[in-house]
Amino acid sequence: MAKPELPPSKPPTVLIYDQIDWDNLMRAKSVVAPPKELIEKARGSGARRKKLVKGEGGFFMNRSVLPAGFRVPPHHHTHDELLVILKGGCQFDDELATLGADDSIVIRANYRYGFTCGPEGMEFLTIRMGDAGVTL
Repeated sequence: MAKPELPPSKPPTVLIYDQIDWDNLMRAKSVVAPPKELIEKARGSGARRKKLVKGEGGFFMNRSVLPAGFRVPPHHHTHDELLVILKGGCQFDDELATLGADDSIVIRANYRYGFTCGPEGMEFLTIRMGDAGVTL
């Protein structure tokens, strides 16, 4: 029996980390940009974000770097998200979880959460299946 022919596929998208600029949140689309007060707080503390994947294959992925003690206030997003901690860690509000390097958490759309980074700060990936908006 002959194998069915597969439709042509798009070629892979190669993303070179050093060729991707860090985000300028003030120029982000208003639909998905964090609130202005959070942007200003992040900018003043040295926090930064790099949008690595912007819809290729249906994926969206950011790499964020937050300083020690940085507080992300309670908020929610319009899409489910997977957070993967690369370095450092954080404590989520309401004793939801304490995460360190190599830990991860799946947070469902519209689930309200906040966290505080630990003494080493935190570097993490956020992976979503849509360009999620944020509401404080």
